Amino acid sequence: MTEPKLVVVLISLVEFPATTSSFIPCWPQTHADIETPPTHIMASLTLTPLFHSPTFLSSNTNTHTVTKKLSFPSPTRRRLRVNGKEYRSRRRSLVLRRSAVDDVPVLDPPPPPPPDSSESDKTELITSLKLKLLSAVSGLNRGLAANTDDLQKADAAAKELEAVGGPVDLSVGLDRLQGKWRLLYSSAFSSRTLGGNRPGPPTGRLLPITLGQVFQRIDILSKDFDNIAELELGVPWPLPQVEVTATLAHKFELIGSSNIKIIFEKTTVKTTGNLSQLPPLELPRFPDALRPPSDTRSGEFEVTYLDNDTRITRGDRGELRVFVIT
Repeated sequence: MTEPKLVVVLISLVEFPATTSSFIPCWPQTHADIETPPTHIMASLTLTPLFHSPTFLSSNTNTHTVTKKLSFPSPTRRRLRVNGKEYRSRRRSLVLRRSAVDDVPVLDPPPPPPPDSSESDKTELITSLKLKLLSAVSGLNRGLAANTDDLQKADAAAKELEAVGGPVDLSVGLDRLQGKWRLLYSSAFSSRTLGGNRPGPPTGRLLPITLGQVFQRIDILSKDFDNIAELELGVPWPLPQVEVTATLAHKFELIGSSNIKIIFEKTTVKTTGNLSQLPPLELPRFPDALRPPSDTRSGEFEVTYLDNDTRITRGDRGELRVFVIT
């Protein structure tokens, strides 16, 4: 039985220069370090049989050397692009080697997808409908000067915006109510009373009260809901007009996904202007036994549209109100 032999393969890879008298036993680490990469090498293959115990080489060991010219294509120079940034070598280019296993080229990342055109169209439509609503309620003195035709136009413009905006869910977006909102329009003021569809002092010549700005101040943490009205009270000449701010304080709670219930607590009157140094006056509450049945201390309304700067509500008595954030 023939003893197994080990064969040591010695391969020497050297550059084969165009004109030289000897071989240079080195190989460049990268093609970027040389001006022109070689297009072929010389492979010297030496086969040497060894004894079973290779402690030394026998003098009569047969050695066979085969020399063959190996050719290969020149490497391709490419630019490397990673996350939109281009990297170059000191020769302003970087040589990339294509994988010999999977042959996967280097490609630029795909462009980002285009924006959703339907969402953009909806945003433009909402903006247009908001301008239409603001145009319908402008010049109506918060609804005090509105006639029947004005009420219908405002209601139609509000319904268009409500339909496009979709239902309001305050159970997941109650924080959008936070802040101080200015009243632009209330259909209830067309009744020519400051209470709207509820009891309140009349406006006009019977009682010289001029309504100024009206606000709603909402604090979602303390559940405070304050209706604030700026008023001018007429007094006999030559006394100056008295300017006051009336604050009707309420607490609120969320009912369902879009309904708000408010519960009245107190009314505070504070003089402004020349009499601003006077302390605020809290009006006393009527005892429950003396309170008229129509003078309820709570009310409800539905938030039918809400975004970052505009709010539409409809009250339990059919009032339409339009607010903007201040």
